[in-house]
Amino acid sequence: MEKPKPLKRHKSIVPLSKDHHQALLLCWKIRTGFKKNIDVQRIKSYSDWFWENHIQPHFNIEEKHVFPVLGNNHDLIKKALTEHRRLKRLFESEIDVNKTLSLIEEELENHVRFEERILFGEIQKVASETELKNIAIHHQENFCDNWEDEFWK
Repeated sequence: MEKPKPLKRHKSIVPLSKDHHQALLLCWKIRTGFKKNIDVQRIKSYSDWFWENHIQPHFNIEEKHVFPVLGNNHDLIKKALTEHRRLKRLFESEIDVNKTLSLIEEELENHVRFEERILFGEIQKVASETELKNIAIHHQENFCDNWEDEFWK
């Protein structure tokens, strides 16, 4: 039996997938910072900036313009919203920064993989052209990582 080909992303969803790539890079940067024994506050500062300037706006777009395509009562959307709330609590936590950053790295990667491999495919299957255009209209500009303390290098 032939393996099904991956669903090609609609052009309106591609920017969200690019955002996800940046989030996966954050996970890699956190892991790299730990491997290099970088002061955890340096990693936390970058993580806080990334949350505020990238992930929070991305979550807002998903919650306001992407998730309604399936509806908030859909099991996949319930899962995504639960993960968003959990990640928000982790990013905003000041308790046990080492453990919190490790959890962010792990849970954010799992969340991105879920949205890319499962959720976005389902949304794309049922979304109308109007809904897809609405997603594209509300997406933020390309992400710019202008953080000066590149601890991961």
